[in-house]
Amino acid sequence: MTYIVNDKCIKCKLTDCVDVCPVDCFYEGKNMLVIKPDECIDCGVCEPECPIDAIKPDTEEGSEKWLEINRKYSEIWPNINIKKERPEDWEKFENEENKFEKYFKENI
Repeated sequence: MTYIVNDKCIKCKLTDCVDVCPVDCFYEGKNMLVIKPDECIDCGVCEPECPIDAIKPDTEEGSEKWLEINRKYSEIWPNINIKKERPEDWEKFENEENKFEKYFKENI
């Protein structure tokens, strides 16, 4: 098992989770974070730190797509290991649906 970041993170990109990760397995794209599955030690400390509930175990139903997205982009995007300021308008996007289709940026 590993943890993954899902589309709830898009346009919110809160970094509370990064601050507590003991192995620095988060990677930062233009408008979301991902977890590198091969680096995650499954400790789960990041999951409750996410104020928008965007971090889930990869064992949850429907997480296959997000596992692949996390795997792919953690190989491309730079590592992030420090908490950053919250985006000013993150609350505006917190409960929006279909954020991947609307806003995802590959950042490549």
